[in-house]
Amino acid sequence: MNRLSETLREAIEEEVAVGKLTPGTHLDEIELAKRFGVSRTPVREALSILAGEGLVELRPRRGAVVAQIAPQRLIEMFEVMAELEAMCVRLAVRRITPLELQQLEQAHENCRAAAASCDSDAYFYANEHFHRAIYAAGHNTFLSDQAHALQRKLRPYRRLQLRVRNRLRHSFEEHQEILDALRNEETELAVQSIRSHVIVQGERFADLLAGLTAIDAKTPTLAP
Repeated sequence: MNRLSETLREAIEEEVAVGKLTPGTHLDEIELAKRFGVSRTPVREALSILAGEGLVELRPRRGAVVAQIAPQRLIEMFEVMAELEAMCVRLAVRRITPLELQQLEQAHENCRAAAASCDSDAYFYANEHFHRAIYAAGHNTFLSDQAHALQRKLRPYRRLQLRVRNRLRHSFEEHQEILDALRNEETELAVQSIRSHVIVQGERFADLLAGLTAIDAKTPTLAP
């Protein structure tokens, strides 16, 4: 994969994550090539990579579309994400360095500022930095890679959750519990806190489904 294809992959992934490209949107190679000022070859390569990650589906006669995940599948993915992050924080309690703890605390403060200003977009990125800091602090590259891969697939849905009323405040409070437990080397509390923070169930899943229904009602296409 060349650098141009990787840059395009990141750009398209970001548009999916922020909701500019919603589930079910048709991704036309010609339109994308024109919009990004490149040939169709790197676009095709980028879409192929995204298909491998599960963010894009390649369908016969229709081409590439932004993946739509069934509700039950989404529940299962969040369950696995919760367990991956629980493993990460379990290792992080034992292995985090003073510098990594400082970086985690800074990400937490960035979340605080975004939550205080009710800026869900800023919170989304600060939240990603918070979780990725925990992955890194576990010092297990294989586990971190798996967490990153699933996190990328769930980015649009994790972002959608943040737009639910009061979710920013609750998310920040949950981060505080995780950080406090990690600082105090309370392994099981840290594990349970991050597991509860990530998993989507009950009212939170109902809110997520409501958001997905609203998106489905106005799903656009990039080309006829």
